[in-house]
Amino acid sequence: MTGDDDPDAGPLRALARELVDIAVTIHGAASHATAALTDDALLRAVPRAPSAARPAYRALLRATTNSRGLGYSFTGGPLGAAAAKAGAMLGAESLAVRVLATSLRLRVAAVAVAHPELTEDPMLARLIEAAAADRDVEAVRALRALLKDRGAVRALSQLAPVFGEVLALRALLDENPLNDAAAWLIATGRGFATADPLFGVSNRAIAVLDVGEGAARRVELTAAESARLCARGSLLGFLSNISTIGTTGRALLQSVEGPDGVIRHVLHAPGMRVGRPDGESPQDLLGAFSSAVLAASPYSRALAKAVADYGPPPGAELALVGHSAGGAAIMNLAQDPAFCARHTVTHAVAVGSPVDFKRPADPRTWVASITNQHDIIPTLDGQGAGTCFDLHPDWYVVDYSDSTHLFPQCHSIERYLANLTDDLPEARDHIEQRLAPYRGRVVRSQAYLLFDRPPAPERLPFPAVPVHAVDGPEGAVELPIRCRDGDALTAWFAVGPAAAAGLLEGTGLGPVVRVAGRALVVVHAARNRRTGVGDYAELQVGVVVPGPFRPSARSGPPGWGLHLPGRVDFLRAADVRRSGGFLVGSAVDSAVVQALGARLWGGETYLTALELRLGPRSAHLAADRILTLRGRLGPGLPLNDRGLVGYAREAGAVLRSRVRARGRARLHAAPSLRLVVEPRSAHPLAGRLRELGLDGARPLLCLSATTRQTLRDAAVPVPPG
Repeated sequence: MTGDDDPDAGPLRALARELVDIAVTIHGAASHATAALTDDALLRAVPRAPSAARPAYRALLRATTNSRGLGYSFTGGPLGAAAAKAGAMLGAESLAVRVLATSLRLRVAAVAVAHPELTEDPMLARLIEAAAADRDVEAVRALRALLKDRGAVRALSQLAPVFGEVLALRALLDENPLNDAAAWLIATGRGFATADPLFGVSNRAIAVLDVGEGAARRVELTAAESARLCARGSLLGFLSNISTIGTTGRALLQSVEGPDGVIRHVLHAPGMRVGRPDGESPQDLLGAFSSAVLAASPYSRALAKAVADYGPPPGAELALVGHSAGGAAIMNLAQDPAFCARHTVTHAVAVGSPVDFKRPADPRTWVASITNQHDIIPTLDGQGAGTCFDLHPDWYVVDYSDSTHLFPQCHSIERYLANLTDDLPEARDHIEQRLAPYRGRVVRSQAYLLFDRPPAPERLPFPAVPVHAVDGPEGAVELPIRCRDGDALTAWFAVGPAAAAGLLEGTGLGPVVRVAGRALVVVHAARNRRTGVGDYAELQVGVVVPGPFRPSARSGPPGWGLHLPGRVDFLRAADVRRSGGFLVGSAVDSAVVQALGARLWGGETYLTALELRLGPRSAHLAADRILTLRGRLGPGLPLNDRGLVGYAREAGAVLRSRVRARGRARLHAAPSLRLVVEPRSAHPLAGRLRELGLDGARPLLCLSATTRQTLRDAAVPVPPG
């Protein structure tokens, strides 16, 4: 099924398909001619029998180089390949390439029937025409104008229906010989593009960076997540489950009692986890890429481990449902003969996924592919809305367009779910009918956290740290608190020195650290997951101090206007660092941690709702009734997370606390975040922030960490100096 089938587009696609066959035939003739030209027997015969051999050789040479014949059409063999690359660099074209380019232009025209904006919009039309005519300078100018006028997201979304065709046209006609093979595969539909069509970088050269045997560990869903899981099996229910668990590095397995009383099982595989590749989750960017271009990947192997742990009986019926990279991963499972020998894969449903060149090992597996024509992700295998090939006549293909043209919104599982619910009743009902054996009561659900490799034991990465139990509000709590997965944001602000200095009187922590005559204040927030006290978020605000026994701070380089502690001290690990933040106030969203606050870092700890979201280059921090800090982080310099040191005053003494951290972080030297104190809030910490002049302030520097592990020790008294 195609959501935008148009009778006027059919003949154009048919003609494009016919031209592909003609181009392949011409290419075959050129290959034979090149083989004859480079044949050793013919080359040896030229000097021995010149009168007979030379005319034949000239005729072959004329056929493979004459623009009125096969064009510049050397291909095949070492000499032919070298000659072809040299010709491509000089701009020479073969007849096969010209015919294939015409086929691609017809494919663009066929898509334009359903998407008239491609030809009616002057900016889009200018770009497509320039790319199709091999006018690189004009194409670059057209692209720059389009990006400036529409922005990257809107421009990419509008080009999405013909994205593959435009890239293939440019690759076929440009002077770069490295991307010709990828363009040929896209244009002929013979297979997944082996390289990117822009520069010709091999896909496998990137995919091999994603390594690992895959692993899966059982995890419990939150009460809210469990409540949102479907209670009865259905297509919409399974997709809603994927939305519920989200792109969090997890997968879900459910068992459904079908109408016939048979227990069947469903594997749910979400899309790519947001953020930079982390080397741990197979759902990261590298995992998504390798799942698409390879027949097996750490993601698919981790899913197989999850299914094995779940324990369906041998030969039990299994349906696979995946979105985006998850769709590619479940198709890798479906085409794995060993996996299909252990399980009966009855259905595979891929939503918004590049799966055109994946084929189930079991011919009985029913496959459905659902794609939005403005979604870029399904076109990454080179076949999009303009394809003229019926690659899978036995699949149920839903290729449609809706009013949501913006990417990545149209790629989200929530958007696909809404389309199937409201806009595609025929497709929804057909798939639901095929999934009828899985329509019944859900009798079991189990979530899994997926890994590239088997994770270290739970007590790692700090295996040798002694622990002890302390009393908590709900029983004994083990210290130090070990966080096995977390993220954090630290922002440094410059404020007036008078207000900051007044907070340090009598502490012996030395003068405030200054930058250009202004005091430094640090705002630190962290989301801690998989800890001994449950998941929790924390917020601390402190004045940066050089630490105890430091009566003065050393100046920085002349002319910098800096009044900092020794620069080396800032680079030390938390264990040996003296400089830190003198606590102005703290807040957490866990009653257990609030009760431990005085022991962990000292001072009064407030209980409030906290939200921390970190993207690749953006951050959002919200503390109820206290503050919001959000905006763009900008580019960052990678470095190791060195942990935190804090000081607080408690019962006349000064306490020192530390957070030891492991993981990578990024230092952002030009953030555009803005801190806003909650208007008219009477919260004590909000008042303290106003006193420091932080309302409306922008940070000088930010440090973000999206994959960190930490130890939070109890605070200890600082001995008097």
